[in-house]
Amino acid sequence: MPAAATITPRQEDRRRDAARRRAPARPAYAALAAGLLAAALYVLLEHDTGWWQFFAFGAAPDLALFAGAGTGLAKGQLHPRAVPLYNALHRFAAPVAFAVIAVAFLPLGYLVGALAWGLHIAVDRVAGYGLRTRDGFQRT
Repeated sequence: MPAAATITPRQEDRRRDAARRRAPARPAYAALAAGLLAAALYVLLEHDTGWWQFFAFGAAPDLALFAGAGTGLAKGQLHPRAVPLYNALHRFAAPVAFAVIAVAFLPLGYLVGALAWGLHIAVDRVAGYGLRTRDGFQRT
């Protein structure tokens, strides 16, 4: 059984410094989140469709966290086997591509799902969560 990864004080300082550098981006992510929420609510209320997609696609990106649970991990570490899935589900390219496909080929509710997925990512960024390194820690 592998030993839990330890974080040195120097690594913690680098993470804190990186978080300070990312802080100016948080208002932009908050504005994006507000816009995505407004767009999703508009479609939900105006067309009365997409409710299950809103909740399903809004929560689905964090299903990768279940794949990343395990023993012997440091606090905040995701199991390395789940990192590719987690990172793929937490990049904006995926919901943007899904939105394009939804607009072109799918019922309107799936556009709501794409907006909710993007909203999830934007809220994560506002909260300070980003992509993961190969060993499962938050990227700095």
